[in-house]
Amino acid sequence: MAARTIPLSDMNKSSTSRQKLSYADSHQVVRLSSKRFEQSPYSDKYVNEQTVFGLYSNRFYPLTLGGDAIDDYWRLRQSVVLYDVPEKPLEISGPDAVNLLERVLTRRVDNLKCWRARYAIACSPQGGILMDGVVIRLAEDRFWYVIANGEFESWLLAFTEGLDVAVTDPGSRVLQIQGPKSTAVLSNAAAGQRSGELRYFHAGMFDLGGQEVLVSRTGWTGELGFEIYSRHNIDHSALWDHLMASGRDHGMAYASAESMGIRRIEAGILDNGTDMDRGMTPFAAGLEAFVDLSKPDFVGRDALEQADRTCLLFGLVCDLVAPRAGQPVFKGDTQVGQVTTGDWSPTLNTGIGYVRFYDIDSVQGNWLGQKLILGDLDDGRHDCEIVPLPFYDREKKIPRRSNNGELTPD
Repeated sequence: MAARTIPLSDMNKSSTSRQKLSYADSHQVVRLSSKRFEQSPYSDKYVNEQTVFGLYSNRFYPLTLGGDAIDDYWRLRQSVVLYDVPEKPLEISGPDAVNLLERVLTRRVDNLKCWRARYAIACSPQGGILMDGVVIRLAEDRFWYVIANGEFESWLLAFTEGLDVAVTDPGSRVLQIQGPKSTAVLSNAAAGQRSGELRYFHAGMFDLGGQEVLVSRTGWTGELGFEIYSRHNIDHSALWDHLMASGRDHGMAYASAESMGIRRIEAGILDNGTDMDRGMTPFAAGLEAFVDLSKPDFVGRDALEQADRTCLLFGLVCDLVAPRAGQPVFKGDTQVGQVTTGDWSPTLNTGIGYVRFYDIDSVQGNWLGQKLILGDLDDGRHDCEIVPLPFYDREKKIPRRSNNGELTPD
């Protein structure tokens, strides 16, 4: 099956007055054979003539299904949505599993309890961001590292010399149930099990419709939600149908990455390879909280210890237009940065995005609070303001809430 192609001219006609480009609109769309890539086992459940697939970690996922992304966005904010996502778990197991992860990640995992999860970054020897993802501890000597876009298995294998450890691909595909009613949907799907006790960044095994799957209370939307990890040998069609049936009374629908993309920007969630890359340290990306220099050694530690700690990635707000990836940001007539991603925020009713600055401001140092100029791709210019990330819910109260609205402890 080939990724469907929609003429860019037709896409541009569908752009609305809210000055928003969808993921599919804002990237060049080409025909691509799936011969060397992995199609989702769930795709038959939603694919239609308007579907455009993206490629992420060598996996296809739905960029757009041709529906209204704003309707999906509000369903995500107010109800519940099912997403088919391409993130890829890798399994690290064996007596030296902890030693391998301590060697390649910038954050400790030796003190991570079983059935807990933790966001973690891997850096190059030069201190640049190579990969990010979520580590889930399944046993004392067994972990899953759920990676973002990019190849990482070979990198892990390169550091296994002298260690009693295995790095394998469990063949897991991931679904996300996200939104304030996601706990009710999971409770229906896992009837008779204690799914309601699953706290933020905790995980557990659950029987969903007669099939055992891993569930973590995590997500990529900034909303309350869960991720469901299959194994290669399960009946994916039956799992999908069971989840949709469990969510029917709560108005759950499936959606493409468009609405998720809007919400992740609002939540200040970074995308590896888009907002950050090997040319950027965690400090420059504003992720210094996830670097533990007290660890005795890890790849990139020496470089990070000597690195500049200045943050160069910030939020950008523009009242009139939605920022788009690649747009230049100016101070006066000098280009000082570039937009990495952007969209129109329905909640804030303004254009928002991330800007990556080339360096600190030579006059004021910090870019926060400055009024700058967003240049569009047609040589137009728009006033914008530099703001901290995320754009709201800085304490992450939304994803940590329980059914009764109270905050759950981590």
